[in-house]
Amino acid sequence: MDLTWMAWTWPTAALFVFIFASIALMGVLEWKFPGGAPRRGILGLDTTRGDRLFLSLLGSAFIFLGWLGLMGTPLWGFLAIAAAWSAFVFWKV
Repeated sequence: MDLTWMAWTWPTAALFVFIFASIALMGVLEWKFPGGAPRRGILGLDTTRGDRLFLSLLGSAFIFLGWLGLMGTPLWGFLAIAAAWSAFVFWKV
C-alpha cells in the first residue's frame, strides 16, 4: 500500500489504526456492557471508560509533542512514558 500521497510513514499509519481500534473496542465494550460504570478518581471527576480513553490519548499526544520538542527522535522514551500515563489514567482517574 502506497502511503506517499500524504507523506505518511508506516508508524504513523499504525498509530491511527491503534487509535481507531481503541475507539472501536470501547464501542464494543459499551454495547456488550452498557453504562461503563462511572467512578470518581483522584482528579475528582466522574469518568467512564470512554472519558479515560480520551484523557489517555490526549495526555499521550501532549507527552509526544513535549518529547519531540525537548528531545527529538527517537521516540521510544515517549512510548514508555505514554504507556505508563495510559495505565495510570485507566487505573486511578
